[in-house]
Amino acid sequence: MTTAESCPVEEVEATRPDTEPVRPMDVPAPPPSSWARTAVTRAVVRRALERLPLQARFADGTRAGRGGPLVEIHDPDAFHRRVGAQGLVGFGESFMAGEWDAPDLAAALTVLAADAARLIPAPLQRLRKLWALHHPVTQRNTPTGARDNISRHYDLSNDLFALFLDDTLSYSSALFDELPASWPLLPAAQHRKIDRLLDLAGVGPGTRLLEIGTGWGELAIRAAARGARVTTLTLSREQQALARARVAGAGLDERVSIELCDYREATGTYDAVVSVEMIEAVGEEFWPVYFKTLDARLAPGGRVALQAITMPHDRLLASRDTFTWIQKYIFPGGLLPSVEAVDEVTRTHTGLRTTRRDGFGAHYAETLRLWRERFTERADEVAALGFDDTFRRMWTFYLAYSEAGFRSGYLDVQQYLFTKEGPTP
Repeated sequence: MTTAESCPVEEVEATRPDTEPVRPMDVPAPPPSSWARTAVTRAVVRRALERLPLQARFADGTRAGRGGPLVEIHDPDAFHRRVGAQGLVGFGESFMAGEWDAPDLAAALTVLAADAARLIPAPLQRLRKLWALHHPVTQRNTPTGARDNISRHYDLSNDLFALFLDDTLSYSSALFDELPASWPLLPAAQHRKIDRLLDLAGVGPGTRLLEIGTGWGELAIRAAARGARVTTLTLSREQQALARARVAGAGLDERVSIELCDYREATGTYDAVVSVEMIEAVGEEFWPVYFKTLDARLAPGGRVALQAITMPHDRLLASRDTFTWIQKYIFPGGLLPSVEAVDEVTRTHTGLRTTRRDGFGAHYAETLRLWRERFTERADEVAALGFDDTFRRMWTFYLAYSEAGFRSGYLDVQQYLFTKEGPTP
């Protein structure tokens, strides 16, 4: 069986078992801000609210907005100081600190996401490089940095993810038969997504398959059940441990090798390569390396099936250097590509060409809604794992913020089929 034998990472058990207490989260205090800056922020926020289909209610009883989902700002001074000093990072931290709230958070954030490109006046947009936060060097996705970045999210706790994911433990967009969706339909929709990717890649009996980004092993299990021989790579020790247990439980461990390995360290040649929502963790600096790796590992005549979250190209160009709340708290080192960026990187650096691309962002909005509702319903169980109220508010904001991106059309999710044309440049 073809494996990624060059991986130098020592395979050990997860460093933090799920039963270990979780350190309480602290939200930074509102940063110091000049009177002038806070006043400008207050005016910009008020101007934005006045033209949005929102209703904002401030602690002193004043209101703003054209009506719609309610936003309650409990501590306007702290809220404006945070937003003025740190933009969207401050906006998210203010929610984590309980300084504002919304009875229907996803609906309120959807309104903001739909108008994201116009929330900040054009003159301030042109000065973005002066006021926007920049990516910390510590989050670069070098081989060492990528392991740290992945661990911060995926090694939180297998038990945590199991509380809001369905039994397939699939942590990517499902593909429903119809919308709107309901919780009982989610496992079948996840399998529909996986099976479509395997079909695109032509995975069947005897296929040598490389998967980059194991998750908790559901795709590897379904590929092996088709008769494929699977090498799957992850940087998460907790995911590796549980995925191995799930593969063994399915009686497929002879067909699946789960390696703790960076994609850059993979070796061998494969008939097919599949990667589901992993490119978002690669970082723009390493997109060429990522796609060159797919190209190099693919046998002549092979296929690559890729699922990727995408953002509009103009927003990528405007925000690529900005440090975001999601990067600070949820996915360090992450960046969403655009369709245009994927086309440019593959065309310039590889022999891979897009043969097919299908978007289904509305399905991700529904997937996230189901996760968010499940997470909320099981808040007591999340707390019992040791995750405090600040963490739960953070995670709720993350799920609602992501849902809003897809529901507004600001974000999309694509399934790609790449084929190989000629030698790699």
